[in-house]
Amino acid sequence: MKRFFLFLIAAGLAYGGWKYRDQLIATYREMRSPTAAQAVPDPERYEILKQELQLKRSSLALRYNSARTAGDILKVQTEAKETLEDALPALMRCWLGTEWDFNGTSQIPGEGKIACGYFVSTIMRDAGFQLERIRLAQQPSQNIIRTFLPRSQMHIVAGVSYEKFLEKVKGRGPGILIVGLDRHVAFIVVAEDGQIRFIHSSGGAAKCVVDQDEDNANTLRKSKYRVTGNITRSDDVIHQWLTQEKLKTVQ
Repeated sequence: MKRFFLFLIAAGLAYGGWKYRDQLIATYREMRSPTAAQAVPDPERYEILKQELQLKRSSLALRYNSARTAGDILKVQTEAKETLEDALPALMRCWLGTEWDFNGTSQIPGEGKIACGYFVSTIMRDAGFQLERIRLAQQPSQNIIRTFLPRSQMHIVAGVSYEKFLEKVKGRGPGILIVGLDRHVAFIVVAEDGQIRFIHSSGGAAKCVVDQDEDNANTLRKSKYRVTGNITRSDDVIHQWLTQEKLKTVQ
């Protein structure tokens, strides 16, 4: 397989097919991504993680509602952010290997197929946010983000190089981001050390839920439009999660 793709790339170069060459390289990178080829969905762990997160959320919510000082409120908010930043990627990775389909609406890892919007809305619902899963999944990516965050906490860029985009994302610090692209919506996980993971239901070569590093995140790389919102570093979002505020889908 590796030799076959290298042959096609060489052929593209020989005939001056630069655009075709770039498409082949992108496809090759995604197929070589270890999480694309080797991951197995884990519905049992997914259920356990959901239950554990619900218990943690309930405990934090009790403390949040009874907090009387700014210091106490801040302490609970910080713990809530840390809890979500641990739990959300773990939930996402239970879906790795689940097949993608443009009309996929699965609610269980490995069962049926799932579209990119449904992947995002299902993860957020199962993490404990009170939302309209189906309606949210069917919205443009910018509206999905706006359902959680005010416009002032969103960052929109168009026509910016991939390297410049990554520089800006890392410069804003760690957290879990929802990112909207030309025709796609996904998660970006930014670690404390600046490492980036792009987790999404991919309609590309893998045709499944994948977890990619920045070098292999070809859908993110190729998009001309990118809008991001850091959902775990927003006090508004943390408040929604702790209080079980019902979210109205922005349309």
